[in-house]
Amino acid sequence: MAESANNNEPEPSDGLRAFGAVVKVFRERAGLTQEELAPLVRYSPQTVASIEQGRRFPQQDFVERAEDVLDAFGVLRAAAKYLARRKGLASWFRQWAGLEEQAISLCTYECRVVPGLLQTEAYARAVTVSVPPPPEEEQVEQRVDARLARQQLLHRKPPIAFSFIVEQALLERHTGGVDVTKELIDRLLEVAELWNIELQIMPLRQPFHAGLDGPLQLLETADNGWLGYIEGQRHSQLVSDRKDVSALLQRYAKMRSQALTPEDSAGLLKRIRGAL
Repeated sequence: MAESANNNEPEPSDGLRAFGAVVKVFRERAGLTQEELAPLVRYSPQTVASIEQGRRFPQQDFVERAEDVLDAFGVLRAAAKYLARRKGLASWFRQWAGLEEQAISLCTYECRVVPGLLQTEAYARAVTVSVPPPPEEEQVEQRVDARLARQQLLHRKPPIAFSFIVEQALLERHTGGVDVTKELIDRLLEVAELWNIELQIMPLRQPFHAGLDGPLQLLETADNGWLGYIEGQRHSQLVSDRKDVSALLQRYAKMRSQALTPEDSAGLLKRIRGAL
């Protein structure tokens, strides 16, 4: 089975607008303006305004701080659980993003950019603005917020078992500049310490490489079936045919043996970080 699309415009979200309206009600109840609330939740007034207008996905730390500052009786935390986390994602990726939320295992190999689940905000922003046509500012914010919101999967309960294989070249490229790369490597090292995550780096020099056909993702469903996902420019393919999925599983297994071990990968990341 394959599904593809060529529309990357974000969908409007009634859930985000409703959440923003609730924030506004509690802010006004507290007798605060947007400018007065902003420093209390450690966000800019522009971000507070965007969240209240339903144009920006609220990060978890915003929800927690606003809940406490506005004494919202748990309403904001409860409302945030029902937000559509896929706002701002490319249309061809939304189906896979929905499957991710129910997966028990996720395997990702990337040779273009560091996987979205591992990105920092600065790196996500640099990636978003790098590829023409240039997006509008609001689109940038939506896409970055959606990417960061997906990272809640790393801490989901019950937990997901993650495996990531990332090309060393992606870090040597310095997307966004040296400072962005330093922060990104720090993020990778931090995430790699989580017990449910295995991060491996594919070294620059690897004469035999099973991933030369490009990036791929695999997930294990709750009933222990497997699905694959491959992506190109402005299109994607969901793979469910058992023979095709088997081929992707074989390739990924081979790459795990060709990449550095998690321990050696962490050592390489620290060396790259120290050389910057």
